[in-house]
Amino acid sequence: MKYRRLGRSGLEVSLLGLGTNSFGKRADRDTSVQIIDYALENGINFIDTANIYANTESETIIGQALKGKRHSVVLATKAGLVRGQGPNASGSSRYHLQQELENSLRRLNTDYIDLYQIHTFDPNTPLEETLSTLNDMVRSGKVRYIGASNYAAWELMKALGISEYKGYERFVSTQISYSLADRTPEQELIPMCVDQGVGIIPYFPLAGGILSGKYRVTEEAPLHSRVKTDPSFSRFLDEGNLALGQKVSGLGEELGYTPSSVSLAWLMDRPAISTVIVGATRIEQLEENLKSVDIRLEPALMQKLDEISSAFRYGKPFAFYRLP
Repeated sequence: MKYRRLGRSGLEVSLLGLGTNSFGKRADRDTSVQIIDYALENGINFIDTANIYANTESETIIGQALKGKRHSVVLATKAGLVRGQGPNASGSSRYHLQQELENSLRRLNTDYIDLYQIHTFDPNTPLEETLSTLNDMVRSGKVRYIGASNYAAWELMKALGISEYKGYERFVSTQISYSLADRTPEQELIPMCVDQGVGIIPYFPLAGGILSGKYRVTEEAPLHSRVKTDPSFSRFLDEGNLALGQKVSGLGEELGYTPSSVSLAWLMDRPAISTVIVGATRIEQLEENLKSVDIRLEPALMQKLDEISSAFRYGKPFAFYRLP
């Protein structure tokens, strides 16, 4: 496994991280634990979850799986999206974040979170309130580093400016949808992160499986694919995305690589990338994706991938989660 620093912090994370959105939902408890064990055995030390994944079941499973192993893991979770009913059941207020941190600590069976991330920008809470709350969490020892997710470039830059002015802990990373099928962060967010030393953690690096080549225009989706277990995902299966997936497959086959490995290797070579989180519902998926860490794509192939995906720098992001 290869490791990189998370932004300009001193924390080192595995180049390939484990995303756990499917744990407790598309992957049952036993399978999820097996995937975590396999990830740790193969050098993955970054595990990412959130308080809303599988209605909190993902955090619970991780907490059980890491008994006796917590010290070897960089554990990341998130809060801020809607958790339930009521006026304070979402957002980045001090009230909500303190409540959700305590709940996450209990479910994860730990007394600290390595990377606590705000799941999306909250337009109804002053950034000063959010950042001072996160600063207090770090000072208390319950949080070690803080990160953002689904922030626009101006929102993240404003947060960094406030932290600098107030002397608060600053965001060391940001999670965004980024892949060959979504290059919109390259317009503003990535140049800003390079300038400010913020590490980028792409989610949906395979566009939900589209870049694995498993979906074809003329064929029914595979039995265990995301679209079968989560029918709402079908909204992403438009002609442009599917065509890109087939082009990536073709390029990979010419050189003996799987389309997933090619897509992940391309992403790992982009500026400011700290770790790329990939989900898995089977050990075989993670086993295949681990190969991307050791692939070095030739400049000619990188250029070709840039060319076939250039249109995806514009338009709407593949995914961008915001508060209602």
